[in-house]
Amino acid sequence: MKIDKEDKMIDFKTFKMKQIFVVLAFFVCAISFSQTKKWTLEECVNHALENNITVKQGENVLLTNEQNIIVARGNFLPGVSASASHNLGIGTQRIDIGETQVIVDRTSNSTSFGVGASQTVFNGFRLTNLYKQSKLNLETSQLELDRIKDDISLNVVNAYLNVLFNKENLATSKAQYNFSDKQLQQVKSLVDAGVQPRANIYDVEATLSADAQSVTLAENNVTLALLTLSQLLQVPFEGFDVEIINIESPSETLLYNNITPILNFAFENRNEIKIAEKNIKNAELSTEISKSGFLPSVSLGYGFNTNAFYTNLTQNEAAFLDQLNNQKSHSFNLNVNIPIFSRFQNKTALAKSIIQEENSKLGLEQAKLNLESNIQRAFTDAKSAFKAFEAAKKSLVAQELSFENSQERFNIGVMTSFELDQARVRLINAQASLINAKYDFVFKTKVLDFYMGKPLTN
Repeated sequence: MKIDKEDKMIDFKTFKMKQIFVVLAFFVCAISFSQTKKWTLEECVNHALENNITVKQGENVLLTNEQNIIVARGNFLPGVSASASHNLGIGTQRIDIGETQVIVDRTSNSTSFGVGASQTVFNGFRLTNLYKQSKLNLETSQLELDRIKDDISLNVVNAYLNVLFNKENLATSKAQYNFSDKQLQQVKSLVDAGVQPRANIYDVEATLSADAQSVTLAENNVTLALLTLSQLLQVPFEGFDVEIINIESPSETLLYNNITPILNFAFENRNEIKIAEKNIKNAELSTEISKSGFLPSVSLGYGFNTNAFYTNLTQNEAAFLDQLNNQKSHSFNLNVNIPIFSRFQNKTALAKSIIQEENSKLGLEQAKLNLESNIQRAFTDAKSAFKAFEAAKKSLVAQELSFENSQERFNIGVMTSFELDQARVRLINAQASLINAKYDFVFKTKVLDFYMGKPLTN
């Protein structure tokens, strides 16, 4: 069978079009996936910890402290240096030729090489304490980074719950709008049947308009909550959304009945307490470093030198390498420095270190007081939030029964549309109060879990 070139060209074009279609379809699917992706709470927390600028700065501080440890360790090693120099001299000189003095041009070259080494033998344990301090600074920086991560995690959880809270409020607002819309149709039917006056239609229409405004406000609150969370995560807001967590009606089992275990755990494990304790040790090392200024220091030194010299006025000078070999010299030195009077510098340095040590101890006490105050407030808030949640549940049940009764009375013409709307407003307020109380209680218990070291994403 014979295939002409035109058929081949058509097949080739068809094949290329299919390839382009597949590529476009792939990109469309990828874009659709990125826009429809819903972030889980765990993904939000992990992303914030990996990309937050403050966290990255803390990690860079760790890298800097690691380099400081290398420097402090290197101070125990001897310092070695080498030197090389060459001097060229051009001038005139008087020389005796027989009984006559003659001024001649003189050129000289001088080359020297040297190697030196020095080693600190004793300096009042200053180097040892500086090395300990550099390691302590690294540990403190790690604790500070962990504290920053804890705070960021708590902020992300709060922002995430705020999104869920506003989404649930939006669902309630939409449900109320749908109810008002159905009620409008019902009232129109009753007016057409002559059971109710036409003025009731206007009242329900006004209510429907107010509900539409509430829906718009709730949608705006959801948008703002998502915007806040996306900015906290430092991700584009366009297409950003979160996965809905089905938060069941919380119970009293989430509460901590005793604050003492929380306080004990926090005092032993919270990073702010550990940082304050590290600051005390750091201040104590600074005091020891200051004391070293009153002690003598001892160091050893060694030097090796050699040189070669040439001038145009002498013809019998040794070769360059021979001069270097013949003019070698070695030097050894022992230096002892005994401080006698430092213009009060050592004394004031020690005094300031002792004051800083006392301040660090006060800092630990203040950190404990602040932590206890925060935990006590969180514990009290959680108890109050649970009571508010229980009261909101009872209020909602009562308002639902009241509204059902009001609706029945309205249907038979005993209650006006204004009175029915008032009952509906009370029901909406009860629903909003329950939603607010529920999320407030959940977050308050998360704060207590935070102080107990429990994962916030559970």
